[in-house]
Amino acid sequence: MNAQEVVAKIEKIESLPTIPPILKKILSVIEDPKVSLQKITDFVSSDPTLTARILKMVNSPVYGFPGRISSVSHAMVILGLNAVKGLLLGVSVFEIMQKSMIGLWEHSLSAAIFARIIAMKKELQSPEEISIGGLLHDIGKVIYIMAFKDEYMKLIESVESEENFLYEIEKQYFGITHAEVGGIIAKKWNFPLKLVEPIMYHHRPQLAEKFQKETAVVHLSNILALARGVGYSGEIFVPSVNPFAWEILNFKAEEISEIFKEAEEPITTSGEIFLSDE
Repeated sequence: MNAQEVVAKIEKIESLPTIPPILKKILSVIEDPKVSLQKITDFVSSDPTLTARILKMVNSPVYGFPGRISSVSHAMVILGLNAVKGLLLGVSVFEIMQKSMIGLWEHSLSAAIFARIIAMKKELQSPEEISIGGLLHDIGKVIYIMAFKDEYMKLIESVESEENFLYEIEKQYFGITHAEVGGIIAKKWNFPLKLVEPIMYHHRPQLAEKFQKETAVVHLSNILALARGVGYSGEIFVPSVNPFAWEILNFKAEEISEIFKEAEEPITTSGEIFLSDE
């Protein structure tokens, strides 16, 4: 299988039989570049389950507004359109993650927490949107599971015997990594470049063109989540921090320790909250 065949199949992702109806509806909304806050609000509000998930997420320790957001329209104002579009996608793939790759949601959630903390420490704009980049950084794995489930699960199983990173094995088998697949699909769904670059380059942050710091944040967040050992992303090794990302974020070792400490409670409580009644 080559990269062109893979891309051709994932470009037709909306027609795959495994895609849940609610995700199909969400994609039809978020891929509209002219969609308004009001249309997104109306769409979410019309689905009680989706509304509950969005409100649960924005009120969780992941986003730092515990118990303060009571309506979808309020969430829209606080988080902004781009963050909510990403959040919609994140909560809609929750079940796919849970059923197809146990632990991927927990890993993604912890990366989102690290991303928000790091973005705030670096005083970057829209830390909630960067946090969504953390939540969706592995969306390419979900796409692979939907499009090539049997082949992809075998690749995951081979990580330990190959003693290699999953994204390296993906490159060898498919010719394209989950990060690149995620970036392609994020572009297709008209996500802003501020989300596309962190998703596409979270393993190679030096390739980001316009949002290098945001991409470096998601890169580091993924590694810290792997190092913390939350959930399971298919990787059994923790990669080194890319020197480019390390340089532009310019953290001292003691600051990384502080980030771990700061993330501990949100990681523990948000997992318990979100998984409690699912």
